[in-house]
Amino acid sequence: MTEVSREIRRKPHRSVEEMERIYAILDDAYVAHLGFNDPDTGEATVIPLGYVRDGDRLLFHGSTGSRLFMALKSGVQVCATITLLDGLVSARSAFNSSMNYRSVMVFGVTTVLEESAKSDAVKALTEKLIPGLWTAGRPMTTKEFAATMIVSLPLDDVTAKQRKGEALDDEEDVSLEIWAGQIPITMNFGEPITNQNSAHVAVPDYIKNIAAQVS
Repeated sequence: MTEVSREIRRKPHRSVEEMERIYAILDDAYVAHLGFNDPDTGEATVIPLGYVRDGDRLLFHGSTGSRLFMALKSGVQVCATITLLDGLVSARSAFNSSMNYRSVMVFGVTTVLEESAKSDAVKALTEKLIPGLWTAGRPMTTKEFAATMIVSLPLDDVTAKQRKGEALDDEEDVSLEIWAGQIPITMNFGEPITNQNSAHVAVPDYIKNIAAQVS
């Protein structure tokens, strides 16, 4: 199994070492921010992308003509950052106030997938975003498949951190008559909103199942 390979120096007590916990964070999120140095301009660039964890790797998809994916194809080093915000933490001082969160950083070089590996990855990404659509939806055309690039990023070089729990006030502040505590943040799906041009079609079960999920 993949192991955490980097030492966390800033607040190491928040480090998450177990890969199963790291996998759970990755599985709960939908968006990764992918950072890299653009090989054409030299600029540091960070782009948000939908993704899926597929075993011990992350899968990303985009256009074969996009600047990002051309850079990924060239073999640039990347850092993918995934963050789940679980709450705001209000202490008795601004200095000690914080956030509860779970985050993962993945470092490495992506690999372009082709043929059947690419097709399997497109399915995995689709099932992450809209479970059930791969079977119920229109199949991808040859043109669409050719215009899509899929890259994988191995979970070989990973760090993760988590903060949870109460506000941590200085001892001398605890007696102050100021409220301290947590304001939880959760992600919930709302009721599906049907397209006007799809009003004659009943909302399918696979869509209802998504709407029923609670984070």
